[in-house]
Amino acid sequence: MMLHPSYTDLMKVVNSDVEIGEEPVVNSRYSIVLATAKRARQIIGGEEPLIDNPSNKKPFSIAVEELYNSKVKIVGEEENLEEKPEEGLDGDFDEDTEI
Repeated sequence: MMLHPSYTDLMKVVNSDVEIGEEPVVNSRYSIVLATAKRARQIIGGEEPLIDNPSNKKPFSIAVEELYNSKVKIVGEEENLEEKPEEGLDGDFDEDTEI
């Protein structure tokens, strides 16, 4: 399966607000997949998609597009995965997270 945009492109978007010298928000494809899968589960659970015209797309594709278009933001472990403008999602991911 090809992911468009690529994992590398998603990582660049997610880390674009990081100041020089700061730790990147994500530094692996694993982190991107976990965050995107978590958002997809929220969409499946009834959360409204934050993109235009999501009707013909699967939840994971919607989540990828939201992340790529900065509609959702992944932040550090001590903070939350935040939807713009104010709603938030728990951003703590561990190896026991089921996808």
